[in-house]
Amino acid sequence: MSDDPIELVAIAEEAARAAAAELMARFGSRQDALRSKTSPTDPVSEADLAAEAAIRAVLAERRPGDAILGEEGGATPGADAGRSDDGGAGDSGAGDGHSGSLRWVVDPLDGTVNFLFGIPQFAVSIAVEDAQGALAGVVLDPVRDECFSATRDGDPLVDGQPIAASQQASLSGALVATGFSYDPAVRSRQAVAASALLPVARDLRRAGSAALDLAWCACGRFDAYYERGVKQWDIAAGSLIASRAGLVVRTLPDVDGLPFGIAVAPAGVIEELIAIVGAG
Repeated sequence: MSDDPIELVAIAEEAARAAAAELMARFGSRQDALRSKTSPTDPVSEADLAAEAAIRAVLAERRPGDAILGEEGGATPGADAGRSDDGGAGDSGAGDGHSGSLRWVVDPLDGTVNFLFGIPQFAVSIAVEDAQGALAGVVLDPVRDECFSATRDGDPLVDGQPIAASQQASLSGALVATGFSYDPAVRSRQAVAASALLPVARDLRRAGSAALDLAWCACGRFDAYYERGVKQWDIAAGSLIASRAGLVVRTLPDVDGLPFGIAVAPAGVIEELIAIVGAG
């Protein structure tokens, strides 16, 4: 099997489109969750499971020796069974694997609540990692049929066309995207951070899909993005695309009871943004 990043992007897009077909066949009417995960407001739907199964089927055919970390199906070991597969948001995916072993990090439906309520803002996110981190990634918006992609050394693209991020120089002019935790205690802290940010930034948006927030930062629809409580599958592809588009990607470490997070912004904005939201 070739580890050419361009070929890996093509496989990721094939798998994402297989998932999107499952999602769009079910989208359009309000649906019920099958179960919840971290809290009663953190749902898993039949669509999540069907979409991940479609992705895994493509990867099993195209990359049978690779490991997979999926939001719903957990970790499937590949040729390198020594890789760390705990799925924590701070996991770079590097593990202690041997050079050349790959792991696919899969979110079959990022924005499940939006999907269940019939809100057309959700995505399929697929990244592939080697021992150095993200090698290639795809974020597919099934509703708009937009496919964002990047490789570690290549230009970020949407539907094959180059994109570029905002060069906003100050937070006062920045349109900032964010998301909120499913944990009520964390959400209350995030509300404090948002209230501090609102008077300083141009405005704040909460659209409901971390992967799309990152992709939209990469193409300049948002200037910046931050969120706590994200998982590796939420951000693996989108953070690579945003980084290749010229944005600074920083982690927000676990601190004072707050979970791991991410902040993404132009160089002229990132420090000011983190100074305000880093504690919430």
